[in-house]
Amino acid sequence: MSQQIEIEFKNLLTKEEYNRLLTYFNIQPEQIVRQENHYFDTPDYHLKNAWSGLRIRVLPDHIECTLKERSSEHAHLETTDALTADMAAQMIRGLTFAAPSVEQRLLHMNVPLTELQLFGSLITNRVEIDYEGGTLVLDHSFYLQCEDYEVEYETTDEQKGLAIFEQFLTKHHIKKRYAKKKIARFTDALAQQYE
Repeated sequence: MSQQIEIEFKNLLTKEEYNRLLTYFNIQPEQIVRQENHYFDTPDYHLKNAWSGLRIRVLPDHIECTLKERSSEHAHLETTDALTADMAAQMIRGLTFAAPSVEQRLLHMNVPLTELQLFGSLITNRVEIDYEGGTLVLDHSFYLQCEDYEVEYETTDEQKGLAIFEQFLTKHHIKKRYAKKKIARFTDALAQQYE
C-alpha cells in the first residue's frame, strides 16, 4: 500500500499541440507507455459525488488499484494497492474486492463495496518527462467514441508548480483549456450516450 498527496495541473491540448510537444521533447515511440484504466463507482455515484475516483490501472509491468480523494483544487490523496492480474480480473468482474488499503478508505467514506461496479475503460498512451523539478506528462486518451490530448505537470509544491506550469503553457503558445480528471471526462461522455 502507498499513500501520497498528488499535486497536478492539467490542460487539454489540440492534436497539433500534442504532436508539437512530442517533437520538441524528441519523444521516441518506445517512450510512450500504454495504460489501461478501468473505472468504478456505485449506481448512485457515491465516489463522483464525493469528488473522488476509483480505478484499476494496468501497466506493462504492474497492476494497481487507486482511490483518489480530492483535498484541494489541484491536490488529491491517493491510496494505492498493488494487484495481481487474477485479482484485477476478479475485481473487474465484480467477484471480489482485493485492494485492502483502498477498501479501508472506501469504508471510511461509507461507500457500499457491494454496489461498486465497472463503469468502463479508458486507454491512455502516456509519456513522462522530468521537467523543472517535477514531472511533465503528455497523454493521448481513447474512451467510448472519444479521443483527447492533455498535458499534466506533477509537483510537490502547489505554488511553484502553478508558476512553472503557466510558464510552460506560455513558452509553448498553448491556450489555457480546463481539463477535468480523466474519470470525469469518461463519465461525461458516458452520460451523453444516454441522453
